[in-house]
Order: sequence, then C-alpha cells, then structure tokens
Amino acid sequence: MSNIDEKRSKHLKITNPSPWVSRWADLVKKNGTVLDLAAGGGRHGRFFLDRGNRVTLVDKLTDALADLEADANAKIITADLEDGSPWPLGAQKFDAVIVVNYLYRPIWPQILDSLKPGGVLIYETFAMGNEAYSRPRNPDHLLKQSELLDISENRLQVIGFEQGLVTNADIPGVKQRLCAINDLNQVYPM
Repeated sequence: MSNIDEKRSKHLKITNPSPWVSRWADLVKKNGTVLDLAAGGGRHGRFFLDRGNRVTLVDKLTDALADLEADANAKIITADLEDGSPWPLGAQKFDAVIVVNYLYRPIWPQILDSLKPGGVLIYETFAMGNEAYSRPRNPDHLLKQSELLDISENRLQVIGFEQGLVTNADIPGVKQRLCAINDLNQVYPM
C-alpha cells in the first residue's frame, strides 16, 4: 500500500463529524444546501444529510461515497480540485461550505464565492507547527499564522476561530479552525 493509499484509508475510517463542525452546525440553514469540499468518505456530508440538508460532496476519489448515489438529497461530484480544471460547481451557491483537513490555496476565491448571502463557512485544517507532530509536514499543506482570518477579512464575519495544538480531534495536530458567515452586518450568537 502506498503512502497516499495508507493516508486515505486512515481518513476513511473516521466517520464521526469533527467537533468543530458539530459545534457550528446549528448556524447552517435548516433544509439548506451544503457543500462538503474534499469530502473523502463524506462524514460531514452524511452528518448534514441526517440533519435534513441537501448536500453536494466533491472529491477527487468518490468511490467511498457510492452508497449515497441513491439519496435524492446527495449530489456527488468527482473532480480534481488541483489539476487546473475549471471550478466544478460553476456559479452554484450554498448555505454552507465545509472544508476539513484539506488545503489548496488557489481555490479560496471559489470557496468564498460559493457562499450564499448569510452562508456559513466552516473550515478546519492543519497549520504551521504540525510538522512536529504528524503529517502533513509540507509548508504548502500547512496554514500560516492566522491565514484563515486573513482570507475572511472584510469579506466574512468571523464567529469562531481557534489556532493551536488540538488533541481532541479526529486527527490530532496543530490546526486552525474558522467559522464565518457571509454577512458583515448581522450579529450572530457565539
């Protein structure tokens, strides 16, 4: 088994949603649309399907999502987000975009543009310092200090942000976590 296959197998065994995603899930519009980006086995998409949302799951490899093909509320898109192909969702907008354990900076504009007004971005991934604990270690795959805050500045209202060593996560390590809403005027509960 290659390193990539081994890493993928490890991620697919995780079925519970991230505590960070669960914490902010109530901000997502009931019966709204959710994008689970780099969905893997679809643990977050499945979580929102169980909550009654319509979910689009996007990943380069979607074999682990085959059981969802018959679900009328699930749409599965097989797409390599890093090969230079056009954004696979066009101008489609969502009530929430969920990204966990994935980082590819060139698509940040498309991620932000995929949020409807009032849409919720829940993002959690590894940050600088993680190289001392586990993979990823490549700086291209690690957020810089407060980088998620920087991409949301003057664009999204930050509801929650954490940065540092996370030991109670699906995959422990140094992470950044952001929950932000595409609405700079409304006051939201924390």
